[in-house]
Amino acid sequence: MNVGDKIPEILGKDQNGNEIKASDFRGRKIVLYSYPKANTSGCTAEACSLQAHRAELQAAGYEIIGVSKDRQELQKKFADAQGLEFPLIADTDTTLLQSLGCWGEKVACGRRTIGILRTTYLVDEEGIITKIFTPKEIKTKIHAEQILAYLADK
Repeated sequence: MNVGDKIPEILGKDQNGNEIKASDFRGRKIVLYSYPKANTSGCTAEACSLQAHRAELQAAGYEIIGVSKDRQELQKKFADAQGLEFPLIADTDTTLLQSLGCWGEKVACGRRTIGILRTTYLVDEEGIITKIFTPKEIKTKIHAEQILAYLADK
């Protein structure tokens, strides 16, 4: 997907088994972020950064939604262990990840693999993507600050 595209209506089921739809957030903006694997150091740092700045993001009109290929049970353990107060989509069949364009070839430790490309989409009140943070741009420990800095400069 690109800036100007509309995100899919059906996003998937979260860590609690709730179906999450884009229309559930109409009138609110979304930080929709994909991450490779729950409970890993980078993904934990990123999630904790977003949770720590959740109130500031909400004050700017944004809700947070995470998505990875992890099973619902693992997403639940991750959310509970880290105190995450936002939905984590369990996209085990990669339907959402593929439609967003954040599932593909990547290089890790010199090896080429297929997997989740850490990406963040800022989505407006109508479900339209307004900004994409690419894998090379994202600094997991300060990702929320990166988003807030971008919003402040807008």
